[in-house]
Amino acid sequence: MSESELVAIREFQHRVDAEMAHGALQARGVGSVISADDAGGQYASTLGVIRLLVHRDEVQIARQILRLSN
Repeated sequence: MSESELVAIREFQHRVDAEMAHGALQARGVGSVISADDAGGQYASTLGVIRLLVHRDEVQIARQILRLSN
């Protein structure tokens, strides 16, 4: 997956929440990537948001899986 093909579908404050959503997508065959500037989770509460990214073609199904609206 190239970076230009990825779309952020949700933002999290805590890495564990992003990891759980990532796992839910993977369990259903939807690839996703966590993007965070948090030193590998060490400074998650101090450096900003954590984004969950999916391929542009899988945005709709990923949102359905996570029960998100547009």
